[in-house]
Amino acid sequence: MLVDQKNILDQYVDACKLIEETEKDIQRLKKKRKTIIQTNVKGSNPDWPYQEQHFKIQGTTFTYADDYQLRMEEKLLEERKTNAAKIKQEAEVFMNTTPPRIQRIIRFKIFQKMSWEETAQEMGRKATADSVRMEFDRFMKEN
Repeated sequence: MLVDQKNILDQYVDACKLIEETEKDIQRLKKKRKTIIQTNVKGSNPDWPYQEQHFKIQGTTFTYADDYQLRMEEKLLEERKTNAAKIKQEAEVFMNTTPPRIQRIIRFKIFQKMSWEETAQEMGRKATADSVRMEFDRFMKEN
C-alpha cells in the first residue's frame, strides 16, 4: 500500500500540469478546425459576352483526411485528460483519509514542492525540517 500511496502523491503534480497542458492542446486543435480562410478570385461568364467577375471563396486549408486526423488527435487528448484527472482524484481521495497535519505536509512538500525547511516553516509550532520529514515518513510507513 505504501508504494501505491506514495506513487499517487508523486504523480499528483504531474497530473495537474498534464490536465492544464492537454486543455490548451485541445483548444488549439478546436481553433485549427474552425479556421476558415477567405480570398477573392477573378473569372468570367463561360458564354458570350465574356464579362470579368470577382468571386469570394472560403473554406478550410485541410482535407477530409486532415479533419479526421484532427478529430482523432482531439479524442486522444480527451482520453489523456481523463486519465490524468483520475490520478488527480485518487490523490485527493487519499489525502482526505489522512489527518489534517499530514494533509498540510503533503500539500506543502509534495504538491507545492517546498523543501523540508520551507514545509517546517509553514507548519509552525517550532517544527523543524527533520521533525516534519520524520513525521511524514512515519505516517507513510504505518499506512
